[in-house]
Amino acid sequence: FPADASRKHSKKIFFENLSGAGKAIAVLTSGGDAQGMNAAVRAVVRMGLYVGAKVYFIHEGYQGMVDGGDNIKEASWESVSSMLQVGGTVIGSARCKEFRTHEGRLKAAHNLVQRGITNLCVIGGDGSLTGANLFREEWSELLGELVKKDLIASDAVQKYSALHIVGMVGSIDNDFCGTDMTIGTDSALHRIIEVVDAIMTTAQSHQRTFVLEVMGRHCGYLALVSALACGADWVLIPEMPPEDGWEDKMCQKLSANRAGMKRLNIIIVAEGAIDRNNKVITTEYIKNLVVKCLGFDTRVTILGHVQRGGTPSAFDRILASRMGVEAVLALLETTANTPACVVSLYGNQSVRLPLMECVQMTQEVQKAMDEKRFEEAVKLRGRSFENNLKTYKLLAHRKPESELPSSNFNVAVLNVGAPAAGMNAAVRSAVRVGISEGHKMFAVSDGFEGFYKGQIKEIKWADVGGWTGQGGSLLGTKRTLPAKHLEKIAEQMRKHNINALLVIGGFESLLQLYEARGTYEELCIPMCMLPATISNNVPGTDLSIGADTALNAIVETCDRIKQSASGTKRRVFIIETMGGYCGYLASVGGLAAGADAVYIYEEPFDIKDLQANVEHLTEKMKTTIQRGLVLRNENSNDNYTTDFIYQLYSEEGRGVFDCRKNVLGHMQQGGAPSPFDRNFGTKISAKAMQWISKKLVETFRNGRVFANTEDSCCLLGMRRRALVFQPVVQLKDETDFVHRIPKEQWWLKLRPLMKILAKYKTSYDVSDSGQLEHVVRLRPTELEASVAM
Repeated sequence: FPADASRKHSKKIFFENLSGAGKAIAVLTSGGDAQGMNAAVRAVVRMGLYVGAKVYFIHEGYQGMVDGGDNIKEASWESVSSMLQVGGTVIGSARCKEFRTHEGRLKAAHNLVQRGITNLCVIGGDGSLTGANLFREEWSELLGELVKKDLIASDAVQKYSALHIVGMVGSIDNDFCGTDMTIGTDSALHRIIEVVDAIMTTAQSHQRTFVLEVMGRHCGYLALVSALACGADWVLIPEMPPEDGWEDKMCQKLSANRAGMKRLNIIIVAEGAIDRNNKVITTEYIKNLVVKCLGFDTRVTILGHVQRGGTPSAFDRILASRMGVEAVLALLETTANTPACVVSLYGNQSVRLPLMECVQMTQEVQKAMDEKRFEEAVKLRGRSFENNLKTYKLLAHRKPESELPSSNFNVAVLNVGAPAAGMNAAVRSAVRVGISEGHKMFAVSDGFEGFYKGQIKEIKWADVGGWTGQGGSLLGTKRTLPAKHLEKIAEQMRKHNINALLVIGGFESLLQLYEARGTYEELCIPMCMLPATISNNVPGTDLSIGADTALNAIVETCDRIKQSASGTKRRVFIIETMGGYCGYLASVGGLAAGADAVYIYEEPFDIKDLQANVEHLTEKMKTTIQRGLVLRNENSNDNYTTDFIYQLYSEEGRGVFDCRKNVLGHMQQGGAPSPFDRNFGTKISAKAMQWISKKLVETFRNGRVFANTEDSCCLLGMRRRALVFQPVVQLKDETDFVHRIPKEQWWLKLRPLMKILAKYKTSYDVSDSGQLEHVVRLRPTELEASVAM
C-alpha cells in the first residue's frame, strides 16, 4: 500500500486521539451461528489491537462467560488469521440458560472483572443483545454483590464502574429492526438460490412442481427475497398470510403458468408461514393440494441447516468487517451515560442505534402478527421489506388484460456496454412493470448497434419468464456508443414510435442522446439509465448491477488460490483483477479476501511503496503467516505491471517466500448473478419504470410526448442512504471521462480499513463513521435505499 493512505480526502477526523490503551475488549458470538461472524470477530480483534487495547475471545457465547477459565482467552493478531473465509463461528456459540439467571450473570461479571474487561462486543440476535443490555444495567449491583462476597476488592467497583456494550446483529433471518441487512443473510440467500437454480433444471426436465421450505420461523425475509430472486410462482410468509381461498388462487396461477408453456413451478414457503387463522401452512399440505387439484408431479425440498452453512459471501465479509471496525470505534467513544448501541447498515452507510429501541421495534412486529395486524407488521419490518413484497406482487401476478390501464405508450429497453450479471433481471422487471402500467414494451437487441440497424421487437410478459437467474445479457449488448449513428437511431425511434427509453449499462450513451436532443426531436422523450457494469465505475451511484457477482467470483477464486498453498512452504499470490481504471473490484475484493496489499490507479504508488510492501510481507511471513495475497487492478500503472510486481516480490522475497501469479480475466464477468444483483436489478428497474410512467403522463401534450428538460433524462443510482434520480448532464462534472471513473469514489474510504486489517500503520478517517441515531428517525423520505436487498 502507498504509505500515505486516503490522501484524497481533505476534511478528516482521525482516531489517533481515540486511544484504546488500558482498555480491555471482549468479543463473543451468541445464539444461532451465521456466516460472516468470523469476519466480524477478526475485525474487532485487529482493530482493537491496532488502537492499543487488549482483546479477549469469549468462547461458547454467554456459557463461556459464565464458566470462565479457558473459555476467556487473550487474542493475538495471528489468532484470527485464515478465518475470514470460514463459515459459522470459530469461537463457538451456545444458548445459555444459566446467563438468564441472576446467579449466572454474577459469575459472568466476576470472570470479566478478574481480567479487567469492561467493553463487550456481542455478535448475535435480539435475544443475545437483550441479555447483554440487562447485564449492563445490573453491572453496578453485580459488582456490589461480588465485593460483599469478598470475591473482588472494593476499589474494583470504582475502577470497573461501567460496562460498555456494542452489538452487531448476526442472524440469517434478517429479522432485526433497525438494519437493512444482518450478518449472514446474504450468504443464506446464496445457499438458497444455489439450490433453487439446481432444482429448476431438474424440474424443467420432468415438468415438475417443487415446494421449497426455507428458514424464517417469525420472519419471511429469506422466503420473500429468494422468491423475488428466482421468479417463484408463489410465496408464503408469516408477516402477510394469504387471504382466505388462497388455495384456489394458487392452483389457478400454477395452471395458467403451465398453459403458457412454462415447464415448472416453484413455490417457496417460510417455515413459519401461517394462514389468516394462525394455522401453520406446511409444505406437505401444499404438495397434497397441488397433486389433488391439478395432478402435477410435485416434490418437496426442505433446505434446513444448509442455509446456515458454507463460506460467507463477499457482501457478508465486507459488511462484517465494516461493522467490526465501527463497533470498536463505538466502544472507544462510549461514556458511562451512552446507551448500549447496535451497529447497523442503512443503505450503504454505517449507523449506530440504541440497542433497546431496535429490540422493542423487533418485538412490536411479532406482537402485530400475533394480533393479526398484518399490514402493520409488514410496515414495521421496514421499507426494504415492504418494497420487496410490493415488487414481488407486481412481477409475479399478472393482471387480466381488462384490468390493465391503457396508456398507448411504447417503451424501449436495451443493454449497453459489457455484459453484467443482473442485466436480465432488470430487463424482466422493466418489461413486466411496463406491461402492468399499460405500456407496449419493445426489446432492442445488441445495444445501440442493434438499435440503428432496426433490431427492435415487441416483448411480452411470458417472453421474460426465467430470465432472473440467467447470467450475461440475453438481449445482447455491445460497447457501441450512439454518437456516430444518431440519425439512424432517430429514424428507428420515429418508425417504432418510441415514447420512452430505458438503458441498462454504462453512462456515456445516455449523455450523448441528451446532448443530441437539439438536433433530433425524436430524442425529446423520457430516458432513464440503470448502472450496470462489473467495474462499478458509473458516476452518480455507489453500486452498479453486476459488481456484487464479480466480487463474489474474485473472492471465491482468491479463497481457492490461497487454499492451494496450504501445507506447502510460504507463498505469496499476485492476482490481477478487471475494472479498467477503477479500483473498486481490487480494493473491495481485497478487503473481502483478506489481501495484504492492493494496487489501484486512484492511489498512485512508486517503487518505494512496492519495496515497503515486500518488507512488510517478509516480516509477517517470518511469524506464523503462511500465505500472502496481493491484488492489482489491471490498469493501476503502465510500468508496474503484474509481471513486474511478480518478479519484484519473487526476487525480494527469495529465501522467505515464493510467488505465483494469476490473471482472473473474463471469469469475473460470467456466472449466474448473485442474489444481491438479481434483487438490486429487479428493484431499481421497477422503480425506473414507475418514474418513466410518471414522466410520460407529465410530458404528454397535444397528442404527443415531448420532454427536453434536464430532469427527463436521468440516471437512477444509490447514494449513501437513498435511491436518487439524477439528470445525466449534472453528472458530467463528476466524471473523469479519460479514465472512465467518477472523480469522487466512496469506497476509497474503505482502503485504510483494509490496511489496518493487514497490519499496516495508517490513518483512518472517522468523520464518516456512524453517529448515534434513533430508530424512529431512520426512514425519512420515500427515496429510501431499500436496496440492500
